[in-house]
Formats: sequence, structure tokens, C-alpha cells
Amino acid sequence: MQRHLDAGHDRLPLVIPVLFYHGLVSPYPFSLRWLDEFVAPELAGHLYHGAFPLADITVIPDDEIATHQRMATLELLQKHIRQRDLAQLLDKLSELLLTGLATESQVQALMHYLVQAGNTREPIKFIRELALRTPQHKETLMTIAEYLEQQGLERDLAQGRQEGRQEGRKEEAQRIAVAMLHSGLPRDLVARLTGLTEQELTPLAD
Repeated sequence: MQRHLDAGHDRLPLVIPVLFYHGLVSPYPFSLRWLDEFVAPELAGHLYHGAFPLADITVIPDDEIATHQRMATLELLQKHIRQRDLAQLLDKLSELLLTGLATESQVQALMHYLVQAGNTREPIKFIRELALRTPQHKETLMTIAEYLEQQGLERDLAQGRQEGRQEGRKEEAQRIAVAMLHSGLPRDLVARLTGLTEQELTPLAD
């Protein structure tokens, strides 16, 4: 299914379900109508053969979303996640978290969603500001902010090490290329052996 969608199709394929049976009783003794497996087959038929229920939070006013108790913070964030800068959402999000309805695990999930999908220019600053405004979640939020800072530092260090290794490998390839060129090997062969481009080989041939 995922490969079908990744290929660019915007419609679901028709999938034919087949049940392979090898039970003790033969032949297969049960109904072949999958709706019969529900406690209320007729109700299940109405549900799955008709239009599905829709909760479109894109058209629900923020004030109404705020009344949705434990789901309010997630719905508010989902509604505005594509906003140019989520910093404008700080006041409303703080108010909802101050109600105490969100659990610590929900707060962690919300911040993960914000960092992964949001457009906040400075996510760590946003989370720290949120922590200052919501004392009951301060420890959780500060821990997340510190973790993100550490991840960023480690990523920068790793990138620096990687760049250093790449630079070292390139210098070694250039040294080998010079020796090959001076030995009279064709430039196209040297390029293939060292991975250097024609442009990179030009100054080495002088």
C-alpha cells in the first residue's frame, strides 16, 4: 500500500482480501461476510458502507477547541501547525496547559510533534518560554529543551568530524592523483580511480 502511494497515486487500490484456512473443521464452517463478526452487523454495515464521520478542526474556532478538555492542546496545535511562526500560538497553548488536563506523556508527545512538524524558527526558545508559563510542566519542558540543545551540539560535532574526514580523504585522493598524472596515466582513468572530477584534476596536472 505504501509503495502504491509513494509511486504518486492519489487513489487507493482495490485490495481483494483472501482468507487461507487450515483449521480442524472442514470445510470452513463460518460466515464469509466480515460484517457478521461484529456484535451489531447491521450497524457496522451502516458505518462502513456510508460516509465516514469527520472532525474537521480546520474550521472549528479556537475557543470551541479549548472546550475539548484533554484533546484541546493537540487539536489546537494540529490546527495551526503549518502557521508561519508558532510563537504566535504561545499564549493560547499556555492557557490550555495551565488547566492541568494534559498529562506529562501528552506534553512530551506535543513537543515532539511541534519540533518535527512545526514552523517555529526557534523551537528550543519556544519550549523554554512555555516552561516558564506553565509551572506544573516546567521540569518536563526544560528537560526536552535541554535534550534538543544537546542533540544539536552533538550533531554539530558529528558534522565537524565528518567534514574533517571528508577533507582528509579528498587531500589523499589529490595526492594520489598527482602521482598518477605524473606517471602518465590518462586523466579519465585517474578520475575514475580517485573519484575526482575533471575540474578538480586540472590544477593538479600543472
